[in-house]
Amino acid sequence: MKKLLLIAVVSLCMLMSYCIKPPDYPKEPVIKYLGISKSQLQQGTGYQDSLFVMFSFTDGDGDLGYPETDPTASVFIRDSRDSFPKPALQLPYVEPQGANNGISGEITVKLPTTCCIYTSPNGIKFACDDATQIAFDSFFYYIKIRDRAGHESNEIRTAVIRLKCQQ
Repeated sequence: MKKLLLIAVVSLCMLMSYCIKPPDYPKEPVIKYLGISKSQLQQGTGYQDSLFVMFSFTDGDGDLGYPETDPTASVFIRDSRDSFPKPALQLPYVEPQGANNGISGEITVKLPTTCCIYTSPNGIKFACDDATQIAFDSFFYYIKIRDRAGHESNEIRTAVIRLKCQQ
């Protein structure tokens, strides 16, 4: 009898291990800021400086990215100083994974340097000017993603990035 009970308990435990519930993510992507590779860049056109932004994601229906033949953008970035969008980026295509398509992971995007923006005493704004009157500018990026169904994620904010304006 004890042997039969032991077999039943072991069988039940094995059966339960095969019945693990898949993650219950919302159908809209959710992203969380993880960090940046460095906190200072050299401004502008003559320098090819860049940094990496890392963030995690979840997506309940697992429909992130587009095939290489489809140029649809899926990562959207704004500069805090002017709120103008930067060129959008494309996530790689994620193949559907079956009935429960919830996925999660981490994304790293490379962002090129930008220009210092400052206002002169007469109120004129300058950017990437060789005669920059300020030593440093600072800003941060806002980032969000969109899946193939058109669901947009929350928007994250990077840490402050210092931009060296003078050489």
